[in-house]
Amino acid sequence: MIMNDFIVGCGYVGKRLAQHCLEMGHQVYALSRSEKSKQQLTALGVIPLQGNLAEPETLPLFTHLPYTLFYFAPPPLYGTHDVHLNNFLDTLDAPYLPQKIILISTTGVYGDCQGAWVDETQSLSPQTDRARRRAHAEHIAQTWADKHQIPLVILRVAGIYGADQLPLQRLQQGFSVLAEAISPFSNRVHVVDLVRVCLAAAEQKVTGIFNVSDGNPTTMSDYFNQVARMFNLPLPPVIDRMTAHLQFSAEMLSYLGESRRIDNRKMREQLGIEPLYPDLVTGLLQCQERLQK
Repeated sequence: MIMNDFIVGCGYVGKRLAQHCLEMGHQVYALSRSEKSKQQLTALGVIPLQGNLAEPETLPLFTHLPYTLFYFAPPPLYGTHDVHLNNFLDTLDAPYLPQKIILISTTGVYGDCQGAWVDETQSLSPQTDRARRRAHAEHIAQTWADKHQIPLVILRVAGIYGADQLPLQRLQQGFSVLAEAISPFSNRVHVVDLVRVCLAAAEQKVTGIFNVSDGNPTTMSDYFNQVARMFNLPLPPVIDRMTAHLQFSAEMLSYLGESRRIDNRKMREQLGIEPLYPDLVTGLLQCQERLQK
């Protein structure tokens, strides 16, 4: 029996997951909003299904059983609710229910933990509407999954980086950073390891919430400095907090207002995923090698 995968939100992570699923002999489908996206998916070997999460009447009924649903689509840009996920879940009904759902969320739902280590038992305290939308998505996905008795895995993912997801242009343009001594902790995961986690979550008989990070948090300033050194770019100028409030966008300032260190033990112990890139040094070396090919 051919296994089917339906990816909703087939972007940076979804396309890489799709490639692995295709290599395993799966039939891969993905929601496509535009003609450009449709062409890109088709070129990968993915079957596009036309629909717009903001327009529920356009969403297709997925009827290819059995299938795993990977929901990677971001919430809307505004508000505190993920109406896109609500719209999508309303299209799912017996007998065309997924065998399992993998939902990508964010470690931002924890809010500011003042640099403390955070595992999955930490209470949620989202401080921005962006994080509140993710927390809402988790809630409605869990409510729906419980109602229909569908296994659900929620992945709370740290900042994602990879060879084609680096701040090289920002560094070339002279992007500034806080001094490392006053920069809050931030967390990351290499896209290769995130895809491995997604596959393990789908294949194994696990449910629940998993933090996804490399387990070695540093600071946002350290991240920019390490990228600059690795790619022989000038180190970013250092500024104080007062200057940052004048220069940085509201979104960037919101990241600087939160500090936490993400514990990934559950990911390693229950999903069996030891990061191939457990720190920025190993991860950025891989990025450098990829970009030099």
